[in-house]
Amino acid sequence: MTQLHCYVPEEVAQQAQRRAAQSGLSLSRYLADLVKRDALASAPWPEGYFKLFGKWGGAPLERVPQLPQEERLQFK
Repeated sequence: MTQLHCYVPEEVAQQAQRRAAQSGLSLSRYLADLVKRDALASAPWPEGYFKLFGKWGGAPLERVPQLPQEERLQFK
């Protein structure tokens, strides 16, 4: 497993330590989970993902008409 090093302000480190403790995790595990979650969130869809659900066989999708924009009072 790769080991990473980073520098953060003291206040950020303290908050991360508190959150890790609240989660019942070591700081290392807590940070690793955050990095993993962020990396996976920006990853593309896995190959073949949409084939799992088959082709759309229903009617063409259409956007419903939008309601008129509401009028709001202006603050002075």
